[in-house]
Amino acid sequence: MLGEKIGEGSGKVISQRVLPGAGGPPKMETSFQGAGKLMGLASQETGTYVAALRPDGTLFGEGQGIVMGPQGESATWTGQGVGLLQKDGSIKYRGALYFDSKSPTWSRLTSIAALFEYEVDAQGHTRGQLFEWK
Repeated sequence: MLGEKIGEGSGKVISQRVLPGAGGPPKMETSFQGAGKLMGLASQETGTYVAALRPDGTLFGEGQGIVMGPQGESATWTGQGVGLLQKDGSIKYRGALYFDSKSPTWSRLTSIAALFEYEVDAQGHTRGQLFEWK
């Protein structure tokens, strides 16, 4: 069941490159930076994910990232998701993130699965929301 919203943010794609696929099609590596809130606290995030185009036209992505708070709080995440290409050039991803944090403010994140909605428009602007999975 989808629980409370625990985060949201927006940002920008900062780099992309094509990687060779190991015995398959090439993959796209995308890095982004953004700002928002995580569990009510201001945050800055940097992440990178690699997405592969599947035969049905969807994307499968895997990534990792680092989130920093204003008082030195930190958390890392790893995740996976499925992307849908839109006619306007944007991509909508849905998936799950798993956090690790020793910062007291964010330590609860290590015991939950977080579901995300993440979108990238044709100009590389990102926005996302994060929900606790109960």
